[in-house]
Amino acid sequence: MTKAIGRRTTLTLGAAAALAGTARAAAPPEVEIGLLVPLTGPWAYDGQQEKLGAEMAVDDVNRTGGIRSLGGAKLRLVLFDTGSTAETAKDAAQRMIANHPNLSGGIGCWLSTFTLAATEVSERAKLPWLTLSYSDAITNRGFHYVFQTSPTGNAQAEQTVPVAMKLAEAATGKRPKKVAVVGDNTAASVSFLKPLLGHILKDQNLDLVVKNIYTPPLADATTLVQPVRAARPDFVLLLSTNGGDDKILADTFSEYGMPGSKMPLIGNGGHFANPELLKAAGPAVLEDIMIGLANWPGKDLGDLSARFVKRTGQPWFGHDNIFAYAHVMIFAWALNQAASADREKVATAIRTMNITDGPAIYFPGHHIQFDEKGRRVGAELVIVQWRNGRPVTVFPEDMAVDKAVWPVAS
Repeated sequence: MTKAIGRRTTLTLGAAAALAGTARAAAPPEVEIGLLVPLTGPWAYDGQQEKLGAEMAVDDVNRTGGIRSLGGAKLRLVLFDTGSTAETAKDAAQRMIANHPNLSGGIGCWLSTFTLAATEVSERAKLPWLTLSYSDAITNRGFHYVFQTSPTGNAQAEQTVPVAMKLAEAATGKRPKKVAVVGDNTAASVSFLKPLLGHILKDQNLDLVVKNIYTPPLADATTLVQPVRAARPDFVLLLSTNGGDDKILADTFSEYGMPGSKMPLIGNGGHFANPELLKAAGPAVLEDIMIGLANWPGKDLGDLSARFVKRTGQPWFGHDNIFAYAHVMIFAWALNQAASADREKVATAIRTMNITDGPAIYFPGHHIQFDEKGRRVGAELVIVQWRNGRPVTVFPEDMAVDKAVWPVAS
């Protein structure tokens, strides 16, 4: 005969069920992180590379237990396309936030011009936003929810030219005296150029013999390259921002007898070290071109790099991939730290973080801390150089796998 359940027992079971229901409600089944990058247009390849890195990071977090402080809640990546203009990027940010009111954070938008537009929207929504974009203007606006993990364009200019001078002197015994600049007019390039013209060239005793600025995308680079050939600089800074322009510039320099193997060419940005550029331009045209970067996997990330290559079929784990991977890991860290998916609490966790482990291992210097502007403290420059069809790290020394080659201008 079944024994009847008493009133007190019923109340106890009811209370337990209510508590269990509350616990389930407090631990969301998934946490949404937005990824807003160019998936169409001239910058689409770079956006796709960010997507590959972010997707792998989300899978890694979920495979290893999710967000533990939220009961194992899983991450879900919400993907939106910026399109090819600042206006379409801003519109996409508005749609992302309107259609996904439970977003805990956002990542994007690769091109600084797009990031400047989209973060006007994300800041009003108080959505914590991580970006690899370089422009100083992104974190010069007094925003409280935008975090820039790369060294800014200004900081990269401050580091790139002095490092290039040292590499040249170490290889040839002579300091360069003349430099040329060919670049576009997007926000990151403008940030790089400002300190260069303001004081860096003077500090380094360099004469600027050519400054050719264009609006991307390029159809032809002949009129940009011909004056460089005539001026015979000791090296050239290429401040383009997309793979199509990179190819046209590299091809044109090669056609005029100035490939990287003869004339030192120094690009800026992860697009200049992408596999797609190798396919388009070929290894001979790219050989010895150097690229200043905000990040690149070092020797200590060999296992992660190998996993990425096996998973995606890409030939290497590069600038755009590691940034997106690291940004997801920063959000995972912040969610765990905050024990909440609330935007304000996640932003506070990021704003106050000061770590040398966890997601910090994915950056040069292995340190993540943000200053009052939202810039990563001590963000360092990385330089890679094309060698036999692969980008090879040549600076800084603790990450380098080989010494830089400084071609002798002919």
